[in-house]
Amino acid sequence: MKSILVAVVALCCAVYLLNPGFGQVELINDLLPIIGNIDEATAMAVLIACARYFGLDLSTFLGRRNQGGAKGEVVDVD
Repeated sequence: MKSILVAVVALCCAVYLLNPGFGQVELINDLLPIIGNIDEATAMAVLIACARYFGLDLSTFLGRRNQGGAKGEVVDVD
C-alpha cells in the first residue's frame, strides 16, 4: 500500500513539473521574485525522494567517481 501511495505522489509531481496547464495552474506564481519557483523545487525534491524510495538514487548522478574504485562509487572532495 505504501508503494502505491509513493508512486501516486511521484506521478503527481511529475505531471506538475511537466506543466500541462501551460503556466495557468500553479501553486505559486512564477513572476514573484525568489519565491516564484519554490513550488517546482519542492515538487522536484519530492520526486527525487520518491525515486530513492524505489531504489533509484539520483543524488550521485553528478558526483565525482574514484578512478581506482568501483564504478559508481562517489568520492568526497575536500
